[in-house]
Amino acid sequence: MSHMFIPGPVDVDPDVLAAQATPMIPHRSDEFNEFFRGTEAKLKKIFMTENRVFQPPATGSGMQEAGVRNLAQRDVLSCVNGAFSERWYQVAVTNGKQADRLDAPWGDIIPPDKLADALKKKAYEAVTIVHNETSTGVENPLKELAAVVHEVSPDTLVLVDAVSSLGGVKIETDAWGVDFILTSSQKCLALPPGMSFAAVTDRSLKKAETVENRGWYFDLLRLEKHRIKNSTPMTPAVSLIWALNAELDKILAEGLETRFTRHAAMAERVQSWALEHGMEPLAPEGYRSKTVSTIKNDRGMDIGALNKFLLSKGMRIANGYGDLKNKTFRIAHMGETQMHHVDELLAAFETFLEKM
Repeated sequence: MSHMFIPGPVDVDPDVLAAQATPMIPHRSDEFNEFFRGTEAKLKKIFMTENRVFQPPATGSGMQEAGVRNLAQRDVLSCVNGAFSERWYQVAVTNGKQADRLDAPWGDIIPPDKLADALKKKAYEAVTIVHNETSTGVENPLKELAAVVHEVSPDTLVLVDAVSSLGGVKIETDAWGVDFILTSSQKCLALPPGMSFAAVTDRSLKKAETVENRGWYFDLLRLEKHRIKNSTPMTPAVSLIWALNAELDKILAEGLETRFTRHAAMAERVQSWALEHGMEPLAPEGYRSKTVSTIKNDRGMDIGALNKFLLSKGMRIANGYGDLKNKTFRIAHMGETQMHHVDELLAAFETFLEKM
């Protein structure tokens, strides 16, 4: 077998890869516009939204920038409990926003009561939250955090990075009142890198109308002007959109609830196995990611040697991220990964442990 267990880019099924070889057509043609409208309709089902879904040729970090550039003139509160929530804070600062931080230790959640306290002290235009911290394997309690924002500061927009969870975990965008939620192509959606997708509310666009210096490439109002004509301001990633359509059909054929159950089962399998072998997940019980497990390296393994061994079996996992490097390792179980892939990985892992 050959399978990657890194948290993106994930393996892409051969039929989805093959779809990229579909011949190019003019991206301003009626034929392309019809196709583009179809992928948005399918994405809305996965985002669980009746609102628009943008499909720009940009990575998730680009859409982090779009969120803060469009939806706050000045005051942003960034919830930071890992590398990618830290990045969103840095994106806000480097775009000239007055960004404050609500910090929690890496490996912990953002506590809803602490968010409420912060919102009572100052009026913020937007709050940024990473739903699933890829660096720590923590799934923040998004439903509860969004409810706190709506209760304490109803005019504040809720901005969510669901890069490593949307499509693998149930996120009720409209029901939870999320104003702006983004994801990337190369994780749970099991596509090559290069695209991002964002569901955006009407009230977000109304806010954007009041914000200066939104830029050109990431201007949500410009994206909307073209979206209603089933197009993009810039040249779309046509070959990736062919692949997107093929993968969305696979996701919807599997069924969203079935897909969510599969991801949760793989997470439970990996995390239970780790505990049985003397290694604890970094995230607290009840908040452990269903798409990527970050495990403490409690047995002092040489992660490089482990990966060298796994590569000889056609597999690989990820080391810890940033300050967690070598202190933790990460096993991703997302996209089109199946339980039998996880079982094969864990069997190889056990062989390595026996040789230690």
